[in-house]
Amino acid sequence: MNKTPVIGYTSALLAAILFGAVPTIAKPVISNINVLLLSSIAYLIAALVFTPISRKVRMVLSKRDYIILVAVSVCGAAAAPYLYFLGLHQSSASDTSLLSNVEIMFTVLFGLLFFKERLRLVGFVSISLVFLGVVIITTDLKFSGSILQLNAGHFFVLGSMALWALDNNLSRIISTKMDTARLVQLKSAIGGSILLGTVLLLHVPLVISTSQIPYVILLSAVGFGGSLYFFLQSLKRIGTIRTIMIFSMASVFGLVFAAVFLHEQISPYQIIAIVIMLTGIYAINRKESIKENPESPMH
Repeated sequence: MNKTPVIGYTSALLAAILFGAVPTIAKPVISNINVLLLSSIAYLIAALVFTPISRKVRMVLSKRDYIILVAVSVCGAAAAPYLYFLGLHQSSASDTSLLSNVEIMFTVLFGLLFFKERLRLVGFVSISLVFLGVVIITTDLKFSGSILQLNAGHFFVLGSMALWALDNNLSRIISTKMDTARLVQLKSAIGGSILLGTVLLLHVPLVISTSQIPYVILLSAVGFGGSLYFFLQSLKRIGTIRTIMIFSMASVFGLVFAAVFLHEQISPYQIIAIVIMLTGIYAINRKESIKENPESPMH
Protein backbone atom coordinates (compact mmCIF):
# COMPACT_ATOMS: atom_id res chain seq x y z
CA MET A 1 0.00 0.00 0.00
CA ASN A 2 2.90 2.31 0.72
CA LYS A 3 4.14 1.81 -2.81
CA THR A 4 0.91 3.03 -4.40
CA PRO A 5 1.50 6.80 -3.83
CA VAL A 6 5.15 6.44 -4.88
CA ILE A 7 4.14 4.82 -8.16
CA GLY A 8 1.48 7.50 -8.63
CA TYR A 9 3.85 10.41 -8.12
CA THR A 10 6.53 8.77 -10.28
CA SER A 11 4.02 8.15 -13.06
CA ALA A 12 2.84 11.77 -12.97
CA LEU A 13 6.44 12.97 -13.19
CA LEU A 14 7.17 10.66 -16.14
CA ALA A 15 3.99 11.88 -17.86
CA ALA A 16 5.16 15.48 -17.41
CA ILE A 17 8.61 14.68 -18.80
CA LEU A 18 7.25 12.89 -21.87
CA PHE A 19 4.61 15.52 -22.62
CA GLY A 20 7.17 18.26 -22.04
CA ALA A 21 9.19 16.77 -24.90
CA VAL A 22 6.31 17.22 -27.37
CA PRO A 23 7.19 20.80 -28.51
CA THR A 24 10.84 19.87 -29.07
CA ILE A 25 9.96 16.72 -31.02
CA ALA A 26 7.25 18.47 -33.05
CA LYS A 27 9.28 21.59 -33.86
CA PRO A 28 11.04 20.15 -36.94
CA VAL A 29 7.77 19.02 -38.56
CA ILE A 30 4.98 21.26 -37.27
CA SER A 31 5.50 23.94 -39.91
CA ASN A 32 5.14 21.45 -42.77
CA ILE A 33 2.19 19.35 -41.57
CA ASN A 34 -1.34 20.55 -40.93
CA VAL A 35 -1.77 20.50 -37.13
CA LEU A 36 -5.13 18.77 -37.31
CA LEU A 37 -3.69 16.07 -39.56
CA LEU A 38 -0.67 15.71 -37.25
CA SER A 39 -2.96 15.30 -34.22
CA SER A 40 -5.06 12.63 -35.90
CA ILE A 41 -2.02 10.65 -37.05
CA ALA A 42 -0.40 10.97 -33.61
CA TYR A 43 -3.41 9.52 -31.80
CA LEU A 44 -3.90 6.72 -34.32
CA ILE A 45 -0.25 5.69 -34.11
CA ALA A 46 -0.45 5.82 -30.31
CA ALA A 47 -3.39 3.41 -30.52
CA LEU A 48 -1.35 1.03 -32.70
CA VAL A 49 1.66 1.21 -30.37
CA PHE A 50 -0.41 0.25 -27.33
CA THR A 51 -2.37 -2.50 -29.06
CA PRO A 52 0.24 -5.26 -28.48
CA ILE A 53 0.67 -4.45 -24.76
CA SER A 54 -2.99 -3.90 -23.91
CA ARG A 55 -4.43 -6.81 -21.99
CA LYS A 56 -6.82 -8.86 -24.09
CA VAL A 57 -9.23 -9.59 -21.27
CA ARG A 58 -12.97 -9.27 -21.23
CA MET A 59 -13.89 -5.87 -19.83
CA VAL A 60 -16.68 -5.85 -17.29
CA LEU A 61 -18.01 -2.37 -17.87
CA SER A 62 -21.42 -0.97 -17.16
CA LYS A 63 -23.39 1.19 -19.54
CA ARG A 64 -22.24 4.20 -17.51
CA ASP A 65 -18.60 3.15 -17.97
CA TYR A 66 -18.97 2.94 -21.74
CA ILE A 67 -20.54 6.40 -21.75
CA ILE A 68 -17.56 7.74 -19.78
CA LEU A 69 -15.12 6.02 -22.17
CA VAL A 70 -16.75 7.66 -25.18
CA ALA A 71 -16.89 10.99 -23.33
CA VAL A 72 -13.16 11.05 -22.49
CA SER A 73 -12.32 10.05 -26.06
CA VAL A 74 -14.48 12.75 -27.61
CA CYS A 75 -13.52 15.44 -25.08
CA GLY A 76 -9.82 14.75 -24.59
CA ALA A 77 -8.69 13.22 -27.87
CA ALA A 78 -10.93 14.92 -30.44
CA ALA A 79 -12.97 18.01 -29.49
CA ALA A 80 -10.40 19.62 -27.18
CA PRO A 81 -7.43 19.52 -29.60
CA TYR A 82 -9.67 20.64 -32.47
CA LEU A 83 -10.94 23.66 -30.51
CA TYR A 84 -7.42 24.42 -29.35
CA PHE A 85 -5.96 24.55 -32.84
CA LEU A 86 -8.99 26.47 -34.08
CA GLY A 87 -8.44 29.02 -31.31
CA LEU A 88 -4.72 29.19 -31.94
CA HIS A 89 -5.42 30.01 -35.57
CA GLN A 90 -7.51 33.03 -34.54
CA SER A 91 -5.44 34.24 -31.56
CA SER A 92 -1.88 35.34 -30.87
CA ALA A 93 0.51 32.72 -29.54
CA SER A 94 1.09 34.66 -26.30
CA ASP A 95 -2.63 34.94 -25.55
CA THR A 96 -3.17 31.26 -26.34
CA SER A 97 -0.33 30.23 -24.04
CA LEU A 98 -1.72 32.32 -21.20
CA LEU A 99 -5.27 31.01 -21.64
CA SER A 100 -3.99 27.42 -21.80
CA ASN A 101 -2.97 27.65 -18.14
CA VAL A 102 -6.68 27.74 -17.25
CA GLU A 103 -6.73 23.93 -17.65
CA ILE A 104 -5.19 23.59 -14.18
CA MET A 105 -7.85 25.80 -12.65
CA PHE A 106 -10.70 24.06 -14.50
CA THR A 107 -9.38 20.64 -13.46
CA VAL A 108 -9.19 21.59 -9.81
CA LEU A 109 -12.58 23.32 -9.94
CA PHE A 110 -14.30 20.28 -11.48
CA GLY A 111 -12.52 18.01 -9.01
CA LEU A 112 -13.73 20.04 -6.05
CA LEU A 113 -17.29 20.58 -7.28
CA PHE A 114 -18.18 17.25 -8.86
CA PHE A 115 -15.61 14.59 -7.95
CA LYS A 116 -15.25 14.97 -4.17
CA GLU A 117 -11.64 16.14 -4.21
CA ARG A 118 -10.59 18.07 -1.10
CA LEU A 119 -8.07 20.82 -0.42
CA ARG A 120 -7.01 22.68 2.68
CA LEU A 121 -5.96 26.33 2.62
CA VAL A 122 -2.35 25.36 1.92
CA GLY A 123 -3.62 23.42 -1.10
CA PHE A 124 -5.21 26.50 -2.62
CA VAL A 125 -2.07 28.53 -1.93
CA SER A 126 0.03 25.81 -3.58
CA ILE A 127 -2.22 25.75 -6.63
CA SER A 128 -1.90 29.53 -6.90
CA LEU A 129 1.91 29.24 -6.80
CA VAL A 130 1.94 26.62 -9.55
CA PHE A 131 -0.48 28.67 -11.64
CA LEU A 132 1.72 31.75 -11.19
CA GLY A 133 4.78 29.78 -12.22
CA VAL A 134 3.15 28.39 -15.36
CA VAL A 135 1.97 31.89 -16.35
CA ILE A 136 5.50 33.26 -15.96
CA ILE A 137 6.99 30.41 -17.99
CA THR A 138 4.54 30.72 -20.87
CA THR A 139 4.46 34.52 -21.03
CA ASP A 140 7.78 35.67 -19.59
CA LEU A 141 5.58 38.40 -18.05
CA LYS A 142 4.95 39.85 -21.50
CA PHE A 143 1.21 40.00 -22.05
CA SER A 144 -0.63 40.90 -25.23
CA GLY A 145 -2.72 44.03 -24.97
CA SER A 146 -5.65 42.11 -26.38
CA ILE A 147 -5.87 39.57 -23.56
CA LEU A 148 -8.72 41.47 -21.91
CA GLN A 149 -10.56 41.72 -25.20
CA LEU A 150 -11.54 38.12 -25.77
CA ASN A 151 -12.34 37.26 -29.36
CA ALA A 152 -13.80 34.07 -30.81
CA GLY A 153 -10.37 32.42 -30.82
CA HIS A 154 -9.96 33.03 -27.09
CA PHE A 155 -13.30 31.38 -26.38
CA PHE A 156 -12.28 28.35 -28.46
CA VAL A 157 -9.09 28.00 -26.40
CA LEU A 158 -11.01 28.36 -23.12
CA GLY A 159 -13.47 25.75 -24.35
CA SER A 160 -10.66 23.31 -25.13
CA MET A 161 -9.18 23.82 -21.65
CA ALA A 162 -12.55 23.09 -20.04
CA LEU A 163 -12.89 19.90 -22.11
CA TRP A 164 -9.39 18.71 -21.22
CA ALA A 165 -10.10 19.45 -17.55
CA LEU A 166 -13.32 17.42 -17.73
CA ASP A 167 -11.37 14.66 -19.45
CA ASN A 168 -8.81 14.68 -16.61
CA ASN A 169 -11.51 14.08 -14.00
CA LEU A 170 -13.54 11.54 -15.99
CA SER A 171 -10.41 9.59 -16.91
CA ARG A 172 -9.78 8.94 -13.23
CA ILE A 173 -13.13 7.14 -12.97
CA ILE A 174 -12.73 4.92 -16.02
CA SER A 175 -9.02 4.26 -15.31
CA THR A 176 -10.02 2.22 -12.25
CA LYS A 177 -12.24 -0.06 -14.34
CA MET A 178 -9.85 -1.26 -17.02
CA ASP A 179 -6.23 -1.89 -17.93
CA THR A 180 -4.41 1.39 -18.46
CA ALA A 181 -2.77 0.37 -21.74
CA ARG A 182 -6.16 -0.78 -23.02
CA LEU A 183 -7.69 2.57 -22.08
CA VAL A 184 -4.91 4.45 -23.90
CA GLN A 185 -5.45 2.25 -26.95
CA LEU A 186 -9.22 2.76 -27.07
CA LYS A 187 -9.15 6.46 -26.22
CA SER A 188 -6.46 7.16 -28.83
CA ALA A 189 -8.23 5.06 -31.48
CA ILE A 190 -11.60 6.74 -30.95
CA GLY A 191 -10.17 10.26 -30.73
CA GLY A 192 -7.80 9.74 -33.66
CA SER A 193 -10.60 8.36 -35.83
CA ILE A 194 -12.80 11.35 -35.05
CA LEU A 195 -9.94 13.73 -35.87
CA LEU A 196 -9.19 11.87 -39.10
CA GLY A 197 -12.85 12.08 -40.04
CA THR A 198 -12.67 15.83 -39.40
CA VAL A 199 -9.58 16.08 -41.59
CA LEU A 200 -11.40 14.34 -44.44
CA LEU A 201 -14.52 16.41 -43.88
CA LEU A 202 -12.53 19.65 -44.05
CA HIS A 203 -10.58 18.40 -47.08
CA VAL A 204 -7.23 18.91 -45.34
CA PRO A 205 -4.39 17.86 -47.69
CA LEU A 206 -2.99 14.48 -46.61
CA VAL A 207 0.62 15.51 -47.13
CA ILE A 208 3.53 14.11 -45.12
CA SER A 209 7.08 13.41 -46.30
CA THR A 210 9.11 10.30 -45.47
CA SER A 211 11.68 12.40 -43.57
CA GLN A 212 8.96 13.52 -41.16
CA ILE A 213 7.74 10.01 -40.34
CA PRO A 214 10.34 9.26 -37.58
CA TYR A 215 9.41 12.50 -35.78
CA VAL A 216 5.71 11.71 -36.03
CA ILE A 217 6.20 8.16 -34.70
CA LEU A 218 8.30 9.42 -31.79
CA LEU A 219 5.77 12.16 -31.10
CA SER A 220 2.94 9.63 -31.11
CA ALA A 221 4.53 6.85 -29.04
CA VAL A 222 6.32 9.05 -26.51
CA GLY A 223 4.66 12.46 -26.44
CA PHE A 224 1.04 11.38 -26.67
CA GLY A 225 0.76 7.64 -25.95
CA GLY A 226 3.49 7.39 -23.32
CA SER A 227 2.50 10.53 -21.44
CA LEU A 228 -1.19 9.52 -21.47
CA TYR A 229 -0.34 6.06 -20.14
CA PHE A 230 1.62 7.37 -17.15
CA PHE A 231 -0.93 10.16 -16.60
CA LEU A 232 -3.71 7.59 -16.24
CA GLN A 233 -1.55 5.41 -13.98
CA SER A 234 -1.10 8.43 -11.73
CA LEU A 235 -4.80 9.34 -11.77
CA LYS A 236 -5.87 6.00 -10.34
CA ARG A 237 -3.27 6.13 -7.55
CA ILE A 238 -3.05 9.71 -6.26
CA GLY A 239 -6.15 11.42 -7.65
CA THR A 240 -6.86 14.20 -10.11
CA ILE A 241 -5.60 17.27 -8.26
CA ARG A 242 -2.23 15.84 -7.24
CA THR A 243 -1.71 14.39 -10.72
CA ILE A 244 -2.49 17.61 -12.57
CA MET A 245 -0.30 19.62 -10.19
CA ILE A 246 2.73 17.46 -10.94
CA PHE A 247 1.81 17.18 -14.61
CA SER A 248 1.91 20.99 -14.84
CA MET A 249 5.69 20.58 -14.56
CA ALA A 250 5.61 19.57 -18.23
CA SER A 251 6.17 23.23 -19.07
CA VAL A 252 9.38 23.17 -17.01
CA PHE A 253 10.69 20.08 -18.77
CA GLY A 254 9.65 21.59 -22.09
CA LEU A 255 11.75 24.61 -21.26
CA VAL A 256 14.78 22.43 -20.50
CA PHE A 257 14.38 20.32 -23.65
CA ALA A 258 14.07 23.46 -25.79
CA ALA A 259 17.25 24.89 -24.27
CA VAL A 260 19.25 21.68 -24.69
CA PHE A 261 18.08 20.50 -28.12
CA LEU A 262 16.81 23.68 -29.79
CA HIS A 263 19.30 26.04 -28.11
CA GLU A 264 16.59 28.42 -26.93
CA GLN A 265 17.55 30.84 -24.15
CA ILE A 266 16.13 30.50 -20.62
CA SER A 267 15.26 33.88 -19.15
CA PRO A 268 15.67 34.90 -15.47
CA TYR A 269 11.86 35.09 -15.23
CA GLN A 270 11.59 31.45 -16.24
CA ILE A 271 14.15 30.37 -13.64
CA ILE A 272 12.15 32.22 -10.96
CA ALA A 273 9.00 30.50 -12.23
CA ILE A 274 10.59 27.06 -11.88
CA VAL A 275 11.46 27.80 -8.24
CA ILE A 276 7.91 29.04 -7.56
CA MET A 277 6.34 25.93 -9.14
CA LEU A 278 8.60 23.52 -7.27
CA THR A 279 7.73 25.28 -4.01
CA GLY A 280 4.00 24.98 -4.69
CA ILE A 281 4.19 21.32 -5.70
CA TYR A 282 6.33 20.41 -2.69
CA ALA A 283 3.89 22.16 -0.34
CA ILE A 284 0.73 20.49 -1.66
CA ASN A 285 2.27 17.02 -1.83
CA ARG A 286 3.71 17.27 1.68
CA LYS A 287 0.55 18.61 3.31
CA GLU A 288 -2.02 16.74 1.23
CA SER A 289 -0.35 13.36 1.83
CA ILE A 290 -1.54 13.54 5.42
CA LYS A 291 -5.13 13.34 4.17
CA GLU A 292 -4.74 10.04 2.29
CA ASN A 293 -7.72 7.77 3.09
CA PRO A 294 -6.48 4.19 3.68
CA GLU A 295 -9.95 2.85 2.88
CA SER A 296 -10.06 4.51 -0.52
CA PRO A 297 -10.66 2.07 -3.42
CA MET A 298 -7.88 3.88 -5.28
CA HIS A 299 -5.40 2.16 -2.98
